[in-house]
Amino acid sequence: MRTVLITGVSSGYGRETARYFHAQGWNVIATMRTPRTDVLPPSDRLQVVELDVTKPETVTAALEAAGPLDVLVNNAGVPLIGVFEGTPMDRVREVFETNTFGVMAVTQAVLPGFRERGSGVVVNVTSSVVLGHMPLSAVYKASKMAVEGFTASLALELAPFGVQAKTVEPGACLTTNFAARATGGGALDELIPAPYAPWAEKVMGDFTSQDVFTKESDVAETVWRAVHDTTGQLRFPAGPDAVRLAQAR
Repeated sequence: MRTVLITGVSSGYGRETARYFHAQGWNVIATMRTPRTDVLPPSDRLQVVELDVTKPETVTAALEAAGPLDVLVNNAGVPLIGVFEGTPMDRVREVFETNTFGVMAVTQAVLPGFRERGSGVVVNVTSSVVLGHMPLSAVYKASKMAVEGFTASLALELAPFGVQAKTVEPGACLTTNFAARATGGGALDELIPAPYAPWAEKVMGDFTSQDVFTKESDVAETVWRAVHDTTGQLRFPAGPDAVRLAQAR
């Protein structure tokens, strides 16, 4: 029986991906900063573990608790919507600590086991913002673009050892709490200086009026496909809006 460790399982894409892999008969190590047992149905194939990707001690403890892994899904992330000029640098660093350095930290901790066994898959969940030029996402996109570049080079380093690295690029989802988390609990206008406000309002209106969006199940299914793909494909857009952006590139 194969085992997957997924970060950021408390909600959204991570939770749905954990459910999907569990439904396929896998052992699932569901990690989150504050473990909750009510997120997923109890099962002897499910282990809920504390893991904060910005805290090395929790990464080490989680991997010790998990045991040997077949797949790592780096899903945990911090969203951010706002104008760069109005974004404090401490918020910028917070985004990179989780979205970029956190991904690297967990990946680096898992790789020795994968390399020694000669198998394993790392799936890094990025975003469809990497597929197009999107306003109000400069910091968030930069953090995800870094992971895209990291994964592309990592895949080449790992190939001689039978280990794979891939990215899944989810589109926009209206049923997650992305927008609420993207403002850090504050009002969106705190990150949008007054001169930008009329333009930003139009941008947000155009975004919410688009005709297709991504569902959590789209992402879970795409992660599953990425894990089992044998063609050497590196990037996997997830959701109809992400696929459309990828095709337009």
